[in-house]
Amino acid sequence: MSNTAKSLEPAFQGVGQKAIENFQPVPLPKPDYGKFHTGDSYIVLQTIAGRGGGYHYDVHFWLGKETSQDEAGTAAIKTVELDAVLGGRAVQYRELQGHESDKFLSYFKPCIIPLEGGFASGFKTVEEEEFETRLYTCKGKRVVRMKQVPFSRSSLNHDDIFILDTKNKIYQFNGANSNIQERGKALEVVQFLKDKYHEGTCDVAIVDDGKLKAESDSGEFWVLFGGFAPIGKKVITDDDIVAEKISPQLYSIKGGNANAVEGELSKSLLENNRCYLLDCGNEIFLWVGRVTQVDERKAATQAAEEFVTRQNRPKSTQIIWLIQGHENHAFKSKFDSWPTASTTPVVEEGRGKVAALLKQQGGGVKAATKKAPVIEDIVPPLLEGGGKLEVWRINGNEKTAVPAEDIGKFYSGDCYVVLYTYNQHERKEDFYLCSWIGKDSVQEEVETATTLCNTMYNTLKGRPVQGRIYQGKEPPQFIAIFQPMVTLKGGMSSGYRDHINGGNDETYTGEGVALFRVSGTSLHNNKALQVDAVATSLNSNHCFVLQSGTTVFCWIGNKSCVEQQKLGAKVAEFLKPGSPIKHTKEGTESSIFWGAIGGKMPYTSKKTTPESPRDPHLFSYSFNKEKFEVEEIYRFSQDDLLTEDMLILDTYAEVIVWVGQLVDTKEKKSAFEVGQKYVEMAGSLDGLAPNVPLYKVTEGNEPCFFTTYFSWDPAKASLYGNSFQKKVLQLFGDGNEDKSNASNDGGPTQRASALAALNTAFSSTSSPKPVIAPRAGAGQGSQRAAAVAALSSVLTTEKLSPDSSPGRRLRSPHAESSPTARTPRRREDASAFAEEAKENFEGKDSEPAEPTEETNEEENEQDSSEAVQGTYDYEQLKSKSVPGIDYKRREAYLSEEDFQTVFEMSKEAFYQNPKWKQDLLKKKAELF
Repeated sequence: MSNTAKSLEPAFQGVGQKAIENFQPVPLPKPDYGKFHTGDSYIVLQTIAGRGGGYHYDVHFWLGKETSQDEAGTAAIKTVELDAVLGGRAVQYRELQGHESDKFLSYFKPCIIPLEGGFASGFKTVEEEEFETRLYTCKGKRVVRMKQVPFSRSSLNHDDIFILDTKNKIYQFNGANSNIQERGKALEVVQFLKDKYHEGTCDVAIVDDGKLKAESDSGEFWVLFGGFAPIGKKVITDDDIVAEKISPQLYSIKGGNANAVEGELSKSLLENNRCYLLDCGNEIFLWVGRVTQVDERKAATQAAEEFVTRQNRPKSTQIIWLIQGHENHAFKSKFDSWPTASTTPVVEEGRGKVAALLKQQGGGVKAATKKAPVIEDIVPPLLEGGGKLEVWRINGNEKTAVPAEDIGKFYSGDCYVVLYTYNQHERKEDFYLCSWIGKDSVQEEVETATTLCNTMYNTLKGRPVQGRIYQGKEPPQFIAIFQPMVTLKGGMSSGYRDHINGGNDETYTGEGVALFRVSGTSLHNNKALQVDAVATSLNSNHCFVLQSGTTVFCWIGNKSCVEQQKLGAKVAEFLKPGSPIKHTKEGTESSIFWGAIGGKMPYTSKKTTPESPRDPHLFSYSFNKEKFEVEEIYRFSQDDLLTEDMLILDTYAEVIVWVGQLVDTKEKKSAFEVGQKYVEMAGSLDGLAPNVPLYKVTEGNEPCFFTTYFSWDPAKASLYGNSFQKKVLQLFGDGNEDKSNASNDGGPTQRASALAALNTAFSSTSSPKPVIAPRAGAGQGSQRAAAVAALSSVLTTEKLSPDSSPGRRLRSPHAESSPTARTPRRREDASAFAEEAKENFEGKDSEPAEPTEETNEEENEQDSSEAVQGTYDYEQLKSKSVPGIDYKRREAYLSEEDFQTVFEMSKEAFYQNPKWKQDLLKKKAELF
C-alpha cells in the first residue's frame, strides 16, 4: 500500500466521474455526467450506502472506440489505484463503447449517446451546433445501447429498431422482426431526444416495417431516404458478435501468466495471496486476494487483457475485477456453493488502511472512510386494516374453519390457509391468501395446504397475492392482521396425530403449565411463541406469560419495553379470557411462580441481534441447459416490470415472484417452482434462509409491500396492452391509444374501412340476398351516398391536414386540443358511419321490414340475453387463452365488475349500442 501512498492522485480526493486527459484523471462537472466522447477514456465511480451499513463501490473505466492504447492502459491502472484509495473493496468493470455492461448503462437511463471527438478538444454545445440529421440503432429492453449508423437506406434492416432524428420530427422505425419490449424502450429514447435536443416541441412518428400504407408519416420517412425501396437483411458486423457462455474455467495468475487450475470449481481453491482469472466465455472475472500487493494487481489486470486478446474473444466480452470478500452475485453463481462468512474484518482492515493513507497525504475521502448509518427498525407498509379474516386448519385432505375466537392461534404441528379480504385505498377488493406451514407439520398436509390454496386462488380468478409462510419467518404484513399471533406447541390435525403415533405429545390444550415468550414491540412484530416451561427459557429482554392451571402470570423482564408489557397482557387475555393476571417484575417472583416452572435457575439477559437489512434486488431468470440462472436488473424501477416477463424480487426478508399479464399461461403456473429454485440457489450463494416467505404477485394486483420498493405510479399500473402499447399510452396519453394498436395488429387503416364500406354499398345491388329496407325517408341511393360521404370525409381530411394520417401521428398531450389532433377522431367517426351504412345496406337474413330504433334495440337485447357459461379474467379473454368459449362474444364472459372497468358502462348499456359501435368498443378493448 506504500506504493499507492506515494502516487495518490489529487483528483481522487472527493472522487466522482473522471475523464482521462493527458494521461491524468480530470474531474467532470455534474452537468457533463453521461456525456462520453469517443476519443476519450473515463473512470466512473458509483457509491451506494447499504441498508445494513457500510458502502458498496463499483468502479467502471469506459474506453471510447477512438481512444488511444496508451490512454486506455492509463485508465485501467488509475482504476486499480482508485480501488486502493477505497480500501480495496470496489468491483471494477472494463466498459468498451457499444458493449457496456447493463450495470453501467443503468446509471444513465434511458441511454448514453457518445459524442464524436475528445473532451479536451472543447466541442461546441448543442445550442451552438447546426442540427444534423442522425440515424441510430436502438437495442435493449431495459437498458439501451445506442449506436449511430450512416444515414442511408442500406443501414436499415428487418431485425432492429432505428431512430431517425431530424430537425422537425423524430421517427421510430420498427423492424418487422424487432422485439416488442425493445420497441417500448426505444420510445423512452425518442422522448429523451425530443426533450433534450428539440425543447419538447417536435413531432414524433412511428413507422412499421412491412406495413406500407397511404400514410403521410411513412411517406415522409421514406422520402428522406430517397423514396421507398425494399431493405436488405441485417449485415452482421464485429459489434454484433456476442461471445457464447462456456463452462467456467479457473486460471491462476503468476508472473503475468495464466495457468489452468484443475479440479472442481470450489471457493477453497481461491488463496488470499494470489490472483485468479475465471473464464466464462462472455465474461472474464479477475479475482484478487485481499493480501496481494498493488503491483501484483496491476500485473493481473494486464494479464486479463492479454488473455482476452490471445483467445480472440469478441469486443462484447466483459472483464470484471473483484476483491476477496466483496464478490458479486454473478461471480458466486458460477460456483456450486459459496459458504458465507463475515466480511467485517476485511472492511475494517480496508478502512484502517485508507485512514492511514489519507493522513499521510493530508487529504480526505469521506465516503471511503466513514461507515454508513444503519437504518433503524422502520415500520414496513402493512395491509389496510378492518378487512375480513378467515382461517382454515388443514385436517388430512380437507380444511376446517378455525372459530373466530381462536383465529391467531397456530399449532407448530399443523398447516393453515389464511385469506384476508381488504380494500387498498380506493381500489377494488383485494385478497391476501397464504398457507402457513408449521415446523412440525407432516408433508402430506403441507401438500394439501398448497393444493387448497391454489384452488382458492383460481376461484378468485388469480387476483390474490399468494404466499407460502413458514413458522418463525412470518413477514410483517402477515403478523399485523392477527392481534395477537401466538404459536403453540403440538398439533390438532389428524395428520399430526397419526405422525406422533402415541409418542410424547406436547400439544397445548389450555390446561396445565405453559410458558410463552412475548417479543413484539409494534403492530408488525407482536407475536408470542410457546417455549419450554423451565426457568432457563426466560430472558430479561422480553416479557413472558406463564399459565399454570387457572393462574396466569405476566413476567416483566427488566430490559423489556412498555409495548412488550402491553402485548403480554393481551396474550394472557387471549389465551385465558377473563382470568386475573398477576403482573410480576423480574426479581419479585413468588415461590408459586418458580415452582410452576421447576424451580429457579440461571437464565440469560443477552439480547438477540436482529438480522441486518439488505438491499433489494430484482432478477430475470432463464434455464441454460436445465440449469437455473438469474440476471440482475440494476437500479430497477417500475418501468422494468414488463408485462411479458416473470421477475423475482429478493428483499432478503421475502422473495416475491412478479407475474406479468402476458406471460404464457403454463409459465404462470410455475411461479412458485421458479421462486423455490431461486431460494435454493440464493441460499447456497448468499445465505438466504430456506424458509423465507415466498409470494406470487400478478400484474395489476400488486400489494403495498411490493410497490414500496418502486417509485410506484398507479397510472402506469392501470395501462393495458403489451410493453410497446403501454409505453405509447404512458408517453403520449390516452388520445393516442389507437396508435399503439395500429402499429402492431396489422389491421386495416381507416381509409381501408371506408373503401370496404363503399365497395359493399355499390356491389350489393346485384346481391341475391334479401335486404332490409332503409329507414323511413331513406332509399338505397342515400345509403350509398352515406358510404361515399364517409370515404369523402376521410380523403378530404387527409388532403386538408397531412399531419393526420391514421394510427401513426403521436403528439404530446398539450397538442390534443388542436384541430389536427382531433382529426383522427373525425376519421374514426367517418369510418364508423361507413360501417353502419354497410351494415344497413347489406341487410340480414330475415324478411324485409321497416327497421326502427326499437327494432335495433330489440336485436341488441336479443344478443345480450344469450346466456354464457362462467366468467373469466379480462387478460385471459384478451389473450385468447380460454378454450371452449364463443370468441366472437368474448366480452360477454366478463363479470359485471370487470365489464364496467373495461368498457366504462354496464352490459345492458353496451348492448343498447348499434352493432358497429359495439364492434368499435370491442376493438379498442382488444376483444373483437
